[in-house]
Amino acid sequence: MDILLGGYEWFRVNGSFPAHLATADFVWDMSHFVGYGLSEREVYEGAQGADDFFAEWGSACDDWEVEIEALHDLGDKVLAIVKQRGRSKLSGVPVEMLMAMLWTFRDGKEARMDMYSDPSEALKAVGLEE
Repeated sequence: MDILLGGYEWFRVNGSFPAHLATADFVWDMSHFVGYGLSEREVYEGAQGADDFFAEWGSACDDWEVEIEALHDLGDKVLAIVKQRGRSKLSGVPVEMLMAMLWTFRDGKEARMDMYSDPSEALKAVGLEE
């Protein structure tokens, strides 16, 4: 869990994906993030792919931040329920979204992240909710 928390802190301070905490074949999977149409791609590969995602995703908001609401340690996986918020660059309206990020670890590094638009779907996927 320390690796994950370090990654979130790295992102908060640097605004980029912490490549030093990820495997070379890291995958950022958006296929469970439905109904928003915010990303053109479903899968981003490698640390550069994750940074490409951040550039796309974060470009819509000013003052964009991500806050951890809950963490569920599942052994080689950690489910993070997170809240993101910012202010729309187009309208200036504050926006907020609760979502889930299922992180998979291998050899002490982040190997995969599956993002869910609905935290209850992520909880069901890992067997924490029926």
